[in-house]
Amino acid sequence: MSSASEKQKIANYRKDVDKRLEKYQALRDLDIFVLDNSMRESTVGQLRGHTLESKWQIYDEVKKCGFKNTIVASFSHMTRVDDVFIKQLTERGEDRRGLWAFSEITEGTLTVPGSPKAKKSKTTSSDLGAKGKVPDTESVPVGIRKLCEVGLYNVIFEVDLSDGVYDFELFPMPKMLELLKKWTVWCHENLHPKAKIMFSFRDLPDTMPYHPERVFQTVAYLANLPGDLRPFGMMFEEPRGKTLPEECGAWAKYIRQTMDENNWKGHLLVHVHEKFGYCDATALQALMDGADGIWASVCAEGASMGNASSCVTLLNLIRLGNKKVLEKYNCTYLRKAAINVTKITTGSVPHRKQPVFGPRATDFVFDLKPEEFDLASFFGEKAPVRITTMASKEMIQQRLVRLFGNDPQFTLDLTNKMKALILEDLRSGRKEEYMSKVGLALLLDRAGGKLTEPMRDAIDKVQLRGPNANNLIKEIRKMWDEWDVKDKVQGDDLLQYDNFYNGFMAPYFSCYRCSDTRRALQAVDMDADGQVDWNEFLVYLKWALHEYPHISDTEQLLDIAFRKGLIPAMRDEMLYIE
Repeated sequence: MSSASEKQKIANYRKDVDKRLEKYQALRDLDIFVLDNSMRESTVGQLRGHTLESKWQIYDEVKKCGFKNTIVASFSHMTRVDDVFIKQLTERGEDRRGLWAFSEITEGTLTVPGSPKAKKSKTTSSDLGAKGKVPDTESVPVGIRKLCEVGLYNVIFEVDLSDGVYDFELFPMPKMLELLKKWTVWCHENLHPKAKIMFSFRDLPDTMPYHPERVFQTVAYLANLPGDLRPFGMMFEEPRGKTLPEECGAWAKYIRQTMDENNWKGHLLVHVHEKFGYCDATALQALMDGADGIWASVCAEGASMGNASSCVTLLNLIRLGNKKVLEKYNCTYLRKAAINVTKITTGSVPHRKQPVFGPRATDFVFDLKPEEFDLASFFGEKAPVRITTMASKEMIQQRLVRLFGNDPQFTLDLTNKMKALILEDLRSGRKEEYMSKVGLALLLDRAGGKLTEPMRDAIDKVQLRGPNANNLIKEIRKMWDEWDVKDKVQGDDLLQYDNFYNGFMAPYFSCYRCSDTRRALQAVDMDADGQVDWNEFLVYLKWALHEYPHISDTEQLLDIAFRKGLIPAMRDEMLYIE
């Protein structure tokens, strides 16, 4: 390739990248509207429902995020926790202007007598059971009846426009639109003159491929209602997590286009469920293409495999440079709220690899460039430095200082040797971790460093996993005490070299006077006082149990402690005792 053509390719590449990234400008400038759905979404599909107490806990978490609009109920004929919770909300004097509830547009469906039997058709999305079914247009839906009872007045009407719900040959679109207007008027007359109403397209994935005209007709009709009846906005959801981002973005684009054509500046909210890993990208695509808001839980819990959480969506806007989000919401609390709502809902912390608010989300794995968005700093947290084969010597040094304080031996030369050992372990098939105090301290010892008393004390506080581990330690302690009886000074947690050798080292070192044995004794004698302290030996025992939690007996524990811990550390002991 000639130099000229190579330069042209680079120029074309840069131009292409810049063009592709232009769409994200919409996210930087977006004044996003958040309708929180944590109380409804996060309980769907869970083994445990929300109690009255948990609803209050979630409500309080949402308020701390600065969300002013919250979905607090979805009413049905059965008395739910929602009913009691709403009464308590109003009794407590909460601001009703931001409280929302779902309602159907009908009390139920009716079957038209003598309607034709269903016929298969390629032009329907259909579950053919909808043939002959029309909505009840006379009975007041239970949702808005209950809203009237408790004194709330912001309504989200669920709208279905696919052939799988109603027979649109018997109930054509003009009738559907009149029904939407009827309940809009009813709400203004019976709930509150300034009732805020939104209509949610519940089955858009089934409607858009076959009958997008129904969606556009609905939006245009609502846009042209008198000003005092015009809805607060429109909503749609991708309920199964199957739709690709571009398709969902197209829905937002053409719904917004219809709103603009009819001079309607209402909100357009999107809600996306997880299935194949696209949910967060899909939500962002819809926001780039025409939506200006989301309705979602602050955490990922929800129907199907979860939903595109507001925490993740808002954080993406922030890292792209959106300043309006920072001004509008308490964004530094988002992560904590997402964690807390997950705990309230499931009884467990978020999955460790959950983006943004999972335990590993703030880990410092690679060198962070100054211009990059630092997730940990944004949330006011100290990012753990994850020690892996990818960690630099500087990162290992930083981890040592954070865990054990400053020490003159924590040089880059030493941490470079530690990094080399990590790679050597990987090549030799030795799979261990170096993040914990135990793991990192033993890695330092193997690399030629000296385990200090602060290290030993820190490791001594490590809690072992499971009762079996503690029982094994107790058994070895009994063995230790038996040899301690032979020492000149008993009960001081110290064994003289010869007793320690006879009690524990003999199976691995054939000669007490041999140089290898003396070097091994130096490796375990951290304070170099010529004796082995129980806590010094305990470091290696705890390390073995930490790395190999399936150890079953004391023989196996001692074998691993010596072969994989003490002996490798001994090889790096450079002093010889005559």
